Amino acid sequence: MARRRRIYEGKAKVMFEGPEPGTLVQYFKDDATAFNNQKKGVINGKGVLNNRISEFIMLRLAEIGIPTHFIRALNMREQLVREVEIIPIEVVVRNVAAGSLSKRLGIAEGTALPRSIIEYYYKNDELGDPMVSEEHITAFGWATTQDLDDMVGLTVRVNDYLSGLFLGVGLKLIDFKLEFGRLFDENGDMRIVLADEISPDNCRLWDSKTGDKLDKDRFRQDLGNVREAYQEVARRLGVLPAEVESEDTEGDPKNPRVVN
Repeated sequence: MARRRRIYEGKAKVMFEGPEPGTLVQYFKDDATAFNNQKKGVINGKGVLNNRISEFIMLRLAEIGIPTHFIRALNMREQLVREVEIIPIEVVVRNVAAGSLSKRLGIAEGTALPRSIIEYYYKNDELGDPMVSEEHITAFGWATTQDLDDMVGLTVRVNDYLSGLFLGVGLKLIDFKLEFGRLFDENGDMRIVLADEISPDNCRLWDSKTGDKLDKDRFRQDLGNVREAYQEVARRLGVLPAEVESEDTEGDPKNPRVVN
């Protein structure tokens, strides 16, 4: 296999130069991190599961007219995506109190919110991804007012659709994080599109009957059975890859030994 040029490596994914201009290959790792990279681990098969779950969700969102960077899956761990200019803002949607919201405001985890709340966080690991306001975002030029309007409009639609999608398979969408990018066409025209991934890595998903957590909180809180939780989400969505039990590491840039 020819060595591909690495463009960027994050906590959970590696971006490589794509086969065609304007494309990238997005590789899903098994690495798991929490608390701004203070806690680290490896979850065997997580990358395969997230790849499949995110592919499924991106395709469903495209069907309802949500523009995304996703083009197609390439293999068990990789996707072909459009190259976009990432906006350095994480958009967080909260439907039920959990995580940092509960800690900041003293609201018991699991409390239903009066309405969905949208928060913004500046993507900067060194600063711990601080929460910011629309005024910060526009004042420092991270995004324009029109960019934010487009991002919020898409976010509301994604929340409505995913809440129903997950509820249909017995899961409650507690909160989730989205990232967006600017996609430029050959004429230089720009539009905002959904980027990154949507998976149990960046969604809080609870069983709607038992309240069991089926997301990365199992890793954050040392609850155990992290891979099993991700597998359960994939199974309910109908996309559990049979290969996840005996996956190979072809395409892995480091060819690491993965462990539970």
